[in-house]
Order: sequence, then C-alpha cells, then structure tokens
Amino acid sequence: MKDRKVRKSIRGIARVGRKTKKLLPSLQPRSIVVLQHENLDEVAAEGLISAKVKAVINAAVTMNGHYPLDGPKRLLLSGIPIVEIAAEDFSSFDDGMEIEITDEAVYMKDGRMIRCTPFTEQVWEARTKMAMQRVSGQLEDFIENTLYYASKEKDFFIRPLRIPPLHTTISGRHAVIVVRGKGCREDLQAIRDYIEDYKPVLIGVDGGADALIDSGFRPDLIFGDMDSITDDALRCGAEIVVHAFPDGRAPGMQRIEQLGLAASKLAAPGTSEDIAMLLAYERKAELIVTLGTHTHMIDFLEKGRRGMASTMLVRMKIGSKLIDAKGVSKLYSRPYKLRKLWFIPAAAMFPVLMLGLVHPGVRQLVDMLWIYVKLSVGSV
Repeated sequence: MKDRKVRKSIRGIARVGRKTKKLLPSLQPRSIVVLQHENLDEVAAEGLISAKVKAVINAAVTMNGHYPLDGPKRLLLSGIPIVEIAAEDFSSFDDGMEIEITDEAVYMKDGRMIRCTPFTEQVWEARTKMAMQRVSGQLEDFIENTLYYASKEKDFFIRPLRIPPLHTTISGRHAVIVVRGKGCREDLQAIRDYIEDYKPVLIGVDGGADALIDSGFRPDLIFGDMDSITDDALRCGAEIVVHAFPDGRAPGMQRIEQLGLAASKLAAPGTSEDIAMLLAYERKAELIVTLGTHTHMIDFLEKGRRGMASTMLVRMKIGSKLIDAKGVSKLYSRPYKLRKLWFIPAAAMFPVLMLGLVHPGVRQLVDMLWIYVKLSVGSV
C-alpha cells in the first residue's frame, strides 16, 4: 500500500457530530466531517463514502489495534483522508464553520489552529498486524462475556415475548428483517425476485428501514430504538414499534411523538435486531430471512458490544425458521433471466416499424401485398 497523507491542504465546511450514524442522514457532498468515533467501523465508512465527504477529522482513536478493522482502509482507498485530533479539541468545532486541513494542523477562519496527525495506510497496516496478534485473547474474552450474560438473560428468552397488538399480519407469511449492516443494500438487490414473488412482510430495524426504501421497497413494520433512522423513513407509513429497556424506558418514543406519529412499545433486553427476529417468530412467521445482521465477534466489537448473549439465545430458539442472507450478494453474479430480456429485440424493432409507417416505398409495398391478398381470397 502507498502511504497516503493529506499532501495538500483541503478546505471545506465542517459537519460536526459525536455519533456518526446520527450525522450521516444529513451530510452534504464535499463536507469535512468532524467525528468522535473510536474504531471507525465499516458500516460508518460505507456511509461516509456514499455521502461523498471530502475528509474526516476524528477526535478519537480511528483504530486502536485491539481487533481487525476495515473501515479506515475503505475510506483511504476511496480517496478520503483521515486526520486525528485530541479528544478535548472536538468542542472547538462548530457545525457549518469553514476549515482547512494540512498534514500538521487544522486551521479555522478566525485564526485558531489545532494540531492533527494523519491516519495513513501504513498506520492501518501496523494496527492490523497488532490486532491479528491479539485475536485469540479477544475471542476468549468475547466467549466468556457471551456465556456470562446468556446465563443471566436466558429466562427472558425462554418465555414467550410480550408483544403489543400489531396491525401488520405476520402469521403464515415469510418475514424479511433488514438491519443497517455491511452490504445490506447489495443483499436486498440480490433477493429482489424473492421479495417480488413471495411478498414477505418487510421489517426494517432502525436504519434498515432506510435501506429498504433506498432499494425501492416500503417497510411494513419499523422496529428499534429510533437512533439511526431518518425522519422520512419514519413517515413512510409503516407501523412503528419502539424497542424499550426492560424497565419500560423508551427514549426513542420521544422522537416519534415529536414527529406527530403513533407507535407502540416493546420492552426487552438484547439488541433490536434480535428482538425483531423474536417478534417475527412469536407472531408465527413461516420463514425469517435476515440481511445485514451481526453474526460474529468482529461485527459485535465494531458495534462496541463485548458479547452476543441475546443473539446466541434468539438464534438457538428460532433456529429452523431462520435463514441468514447476509453476504448473499457476494455468492455469485446472477445472469439476467431470458424473460426479462424481451425488451431488447422489441426496442430494436421499434425504429424499423416506424420506418415502415412513414416511408412511401414501404407503404406502397404493403398496399400491393394487401391488394394481392384480397384478390387471392376473392378468387377462391
């Protein structure tokens, strides 16, 4: 890999946010993003790339080397430089201010200067090497954490889930649950024919609802704590169920009320994607297909979770009904169906037919043929 520093100064408008997933929906192309995101995960990187940001200023450790992480590399390979600043300097930035970045510092219009350090591909390679040496220890801690919390939470998952009354019919239908995870949009395209043929109930978990809408589908049900979904998705007309803490507190309900929308509440431990799967199972879905879900240690560490107790328990419970379609888009490149290619010869014949209608010679030939047919029929 080449060592890609900032090289020349970059000027632009700063967009500031401590939580990347909350900032992404409002980003404008060519913005300079100021974050406080330790271990910049791949989902956040994909969002920043899609938003066409100019550069990233991170007031946290972009990659600490505790586990392998592809997010920073994806940004760098996309031509988006990353510089790191001290955590205490984050508050020096205001949303909408003009700034300039060099290899050594970030300059503000009022003359202030903040020291920065470029995060380069060489740094990523060194941290990745460090992470690979620590994987065994991380896995041991992850397993112990998972088993500890699984033993504490198992009673909840053994009992039936207390689900509020729903307008959405799930019983006897397939259910597709979309989570804002790696490649979820590509996977949605890969199973488009299945969705069109089977008409499953579409459940968007927080930002997964935006992925459904971006792919041309409307979610039937939106579930989650409402922290990474856009207002437009919430207003799409889907039924909304807010994931609450086991004690009933539901911070996401305040946002729903501010938008003037109605929602019910479901209190449960574990992640929103796990409870969404459990909801579909308890409501007698015939089959549960998941996309973008988190399934292994690195997935959960990127989310800042040190174990996967609820995921393990839910998957053990719903087992035979679950199909995980995560990564299906990478399985193979599907050729076009012949029935979908009818428009090619049709498009090719259109100008020929039009020529036949307007060209005098062709019209004369058609008239002669028609007279010949009539004479032939008359002579019989």
